[in-house]
Amino acid sequence: MSWASRRRASYAFGVSLFFAVVIGGPIGYWYFSIPATCTDGIENQGETDVDRGGPCLLLDTRALSPASILWSRSFRVRDGSYSAAAYIQNANEQAGVSGVRYKFTFYDEKNIFVGERFGSTYIMPGSITPIFEGAIATGNRVVAHTYFQFEDPLAWERLENRALSIEINDKQLTDIGTVPRVHASARNTSVHDMYDVVFRAAVFDPAGNAFAASETTIPKLRAGEKQNIVFTWPDPFTIAVGRIDVVPLVKPAMPRAE
Repeated sequence: MSWASRRRASYAFGVSLFFAVVIGGPIGYWYFSIPATCTDGIENQGETDVDRGGPCLLLDTRALSPASILWSRSFRVRDGSYSAAAYIQNANEQAGVSGVRYKFTFYDEKNIFVGERFGSTYIMPGSITPIFEGAIATGNRVVAHTYFQFEDPLAWERLENRALSIEINDKQLTDIGTVPRVHASARNTSVHDMYDVVFRAAVFDPAGNAFAASETTIPKLRAGEKQNIVFTWPDPFTIAVGRIDVVPLVKPAMPRAE
């Protein structure tokens, strides 16, 4: 190698070393010294997907069972007014969805569009989450078919089902032939107060088909407290009752530290 070639090679090496120190040094320091996070866009620290699984709040959907829509139906309240309900089943005991938009769509007996209703919900871990919408105006149209769908992808998170601490007892159906009522009691068996507890009731015929639904809310249910809840309908039930579900719902949250 000539003297000029050696000089050029030495110069190029010096420039490369300068950039490696000035630019590569801070990058290397950042890469090796900054702790990994669940928002760094890298699959690390035991994650099973980028920023999902491992220690992250968001979970890898490939390791979870998908949520199932068990059924969706509409119920005539009076002429031109309906309510609608759907049952969402989630078999993942430590995973839920903190918020997702949904849509009910309604059609008549000829499958002609009647209307739609939008809303948002959470999905409880390891249980059924009933969805309820009331006061759906249809004019003079009769709803024959009801469809339910999620408007967004489900973002699964590591969540706790705090509604499991609420006991439902003393269910009783009265006044079937006039103004039907379902009475029940709800007791908070945990050591924590619960707020904005939603209760959704569904009434089924002996074949297991829902024919009525309703909702009520308790603003605060103190630790150890028992309160009575009542659901009502304006018209008599003309269908035999086979089963009544009363499901408590509390917005799921991150697991409490032990």
